[in-house]
Amino acid sequence: MTFSNKVKGYIIGAVAAASYGTNPLFALPLYSDGMNPDSVLFLRYLLAIPVMGIMLFLRRGKDEFGVSGKETWQLAIMGVMVALSSLSLFISYDYMDAGIASTLLFVYPIMVALIMSALFKEKLTMSTVACIVIALSGIRLLYRSSDGSTISLTGTMLVMASSLTYAIYIVGVNQSELKNLPTLKVILYVLSFGLSVFIIRFACGSSFQVPSMPVLWLNIMGLAIIPTALSFVCTTYAIQLIGPTPTAILGALEPLTAVIIGVLVFGEDISLRITIGILLILIAVTLVIAGNRLTGHLVHIRKLFPRKRKHTNI
Repeated sequence: MTFSNKVKGYIIGAVAAASYGTNPLFALPLYSDGMNPDSVLFLRYLLAIPVMGIMLFLRRGKDEFGVSGKETWQLAIMGVMVALSSLSLFISYDYMDAGIASTLLFVYPIMVALIMSALFKEKLTMSTVACIVIALSGIRLLYRSSDGSTISLTGTMLVMASSLTYAIYIVGVNQSELKNLPTLKVILYVLSFGLSVFIIRFACGSSFQVPSMPVLWLNIMGLAIIPTALSFVCTTYAIQLIGPTPTAILGALEPLTAVIIGVLVFGEDISLRITIGILLILIAVTLVIAGNRLTGHLVHIRKLFPRKRKHTNI
């Protein structure tokens, strides 16, 4: 049986989103081994850099590694933004379930719409405003349960900060000279400059840790290859087959994957209220992507945020 390019595109796009959702499967044993977020992120970035370098070389050749001075400082800023966003998201998992945090993070396309409207005068349609209201309703359901208890305000603010800094990063890449660079090159340099954030944190007192058992290095490699390289390659291929809008919409499978993994593998709780809140957010973001000109911004670069299972229930 043969599949059309459209069917292949949807399958590959789904694989791209699902592969990103495997982060907890690789990260959990590392945290159980006592590693801290700085060390896991540093090693993941460090091992992903040569993978991206090889991919760039095979795709475009050795002459494609050069960047101008202006591009260098722009890439440096974007790299720091991504690393800070990754770090704030990591810390948030100590305050809430990974599935809920991953869903809250998925509001970043709405933040992109607001930034584009505020700073670049892109028209904010009534449908987008309605989607924002729907998303806020979903967030409220996630934040306050039926018995009146709430998830951590600190955790929520950390995820919102992560989502906002990632939205700023997306806008920055697409509204600068970086939009003309190959995506592989941008990712390569963003990861490289992002390492500086963790090096500075190590210099300021955060301990650098490595896996205590050789087998756990496979988890580090898994983080670098599957949620990063594989997800990116599949995303790029899916865009070629079905276009950017369907590919971006399929990105909704990322938080859904995180929720499923959290419930089935890590035993996270999920109620009807939480389920409705998650669905409202996913619907709102999907409608924003489908109904606006944001898709080109959103699919230029994949998210590079590993997801970590929380240690305690707070």
